[in-house]
Amino acid sequence: MLERVDRVLKVSGVEGMFLGLSRLNFESRAREAKEAEERVQVGGEALDRYLRKSLQALRCTVLKALVGGGYREMSTRLAHSPMYRWFCGCEDFEVIRVPGKSTLAEYAHWLSAEEMEDVLSTLTRAVSDENAARIIGLENELDMMAAWVDTTCLEANVHFPTDWILLRDGIRTLIGSIQTIRRHGLKKRMPEPGSFLSEINAQAMGMSATGRKPGSKKARKKILRRMKKICQIVETHGRRYRETLDKEWDQTDLTRKEAEVILRRMDNVLAQLPAARRQAHERIIGERQVSSAEKILSLYEPDIHVVVRGKAGAQVEFGNSLFIAETGAGFIFDHELRQGVAPGDAKWLQERYAIMQKKTGGQLCGVTADRGFDSKANRKSLAALEHFNGLCPRDPAQLELRHAKDEVFSIAQRRRAQTESRVGIFKNVFLDGLPRAKTFAHRELQVAWAVLAHNLWVLVRQPWVEERIDQAQAA
Repeated sequence: MLERVDRVLKVSGVEGMFLGLSRLNFESRAREAKEAEERVQVGGEALDRYLRKSLQALRCTVLKALVGGGYREMSTRLAHSPMYRWFCGCEDFEVIRVPGKSTLAEYAHWLSAEEMEDVLSTLTRAVSDENAARIIGLENELDMMAAWVDTTCLEANVHFPTDWILLRDGIRTLIGSIQTIRRHGLKKRMPEPGSFLSEINAQAMGMSATGRKPGSKKARKKILRRMKKICQIVETHGRRYRETLDKEWDQTDLTRKEAEVILRRMDNVLAQLPAARRQAHERIIGERQVSSAEKILSLYEPDIHVVVRGKAGAQVEFGNSLFIAETGAGFIFDHELRQGVAPGDAKWLQERYAIMQKKTGGQLCGVTADRGFDSKANRKSLAALEHFNGLCPRDPAQLELRHAKDEVFSIAQRRRAQTESRVGIFKNVFLDGLPRAKTFAHRELQVAWAVLAHNLWVLVRQPWVEERIDQAQAA
């Protein structure tokens, strides 16, 4: 499998595109350093080293997505496996040298999500062209005439957004920051910081224990009032320590950049804590609803949303909506992770269809999806283009009629079950179930890497010319 992936990366132009984009980034940073009169190496040797590291970044990140696991585990596997080291281009002469977990994490952010789109488009163009596909070694190019689409929720790695948990998380962050500042030499009068953690944890356990027993509503209100009081006290101490660190950081053993990391962490929580208290008051004490647009779901992930799925065990999920379009072979040629609130499936397909056509080089001439994508506008636009409409009708009678009269529609709808499986494989295998990347930009980039690894995995499982040769020789 890795030998085939190696060939696809080299022959398809993916490797060349990745190195080209990396080179542009290197030259851009060199110009910026020169303008800032910084002393950095920008010569040919520095560029060669950077490009070798770029190639290793591509292969290590693809391999990690293929085999799964964390960065530390991946570093250990590289040290143990000569095959993995060969694939990633690691030094294997006399002394084995492999990238550590921090370097592997750096590799995962080598290019931006927009640049990774160019890399993915390069692979799509190569495998959809007959001559390029044959050069790669595929028996046939991939058919891009039909698409199966679906949407899902890419859940964020956050606590379930209960109001009182937001308060507890905020207090934990502030107390942790205060303890760090005190350890580095800046102290202001206050009770033992750890005592606040004990108090808020006790109240959180009390809130969980109320359940739905008689009188639980009154008990929850009483506990929340105590939590609000603790929260206000911690917020006051947090603001004092934040100002002290900002002004007197040179009296500690911290650098300014290290101090700024702590300041940003505290600023993020201090800016949202008053709103989180008001939200908890409105919902628990006031018993009033808060609109989704105003609701804080996480103090650390501002770009996640409430995604109503309406499925068993997942009525509501919290994260970002993901659009996926695949070919009949399972190759994902288009995807979008939406930062804002996603439109309905039907409108989203309407927005993406022209992009899907462009990515397939104009080959796309039909789409199949579930009933959520069906709309009058989509039916009209597909008819105007004279493209196949495989959208499942919302009306059960119309669905039964189409199955009876259109055999191609029935085949396309039966194939749609594989798209549901594709979404599950993509999320649970190539994204390790729950993406650990923080912030939307990093999650978007992680999705792009996962699409690249998934598509390489799909390609190496297609019929290759060498398989026919081996079969003929065996016969």
